Amino acid sequence: MGKRKAKAKVKPKRRAPPLDTTFTCLFCNHEKSVSCSLDKQSGVGNLHCKICGQSHQCLITALSAPIDVYSDWIDACDAVANQAKEVDNINDQEAYSPEAAYEEEKE
Repeated sequence: MGKRKAKAKVKPKRRAPPLDTTFTCLFCNHEKSVSCSLDKQSGVGNLHCKICGQSHQCLITALSAPIDVYSDWIDACDAVANQAKEVDNINDQEAYSPEAAYEEEKE
């Protein structure tokens, strides 16, 4: 008769470190100055910078975390910046259009 097989010890699972709720501000670049709060009952996430006073508010779900609100803020800032670039490009094209210059030379 053979020996019984030894049972392997179960290793405890590592706990995931808690996610941050304070972040770096996009406008004033201070670290850990943006605090995030989630109101899951009303479905609203809020961000507020303690230094420069910038704030952002967005809709959240039951699975949302503070990093989701922060990433939504980053996306919103990028969208505004891209929109401003498009408006500037359109204004530049209208101001320096070859047709307008040709019409001015005719007159």
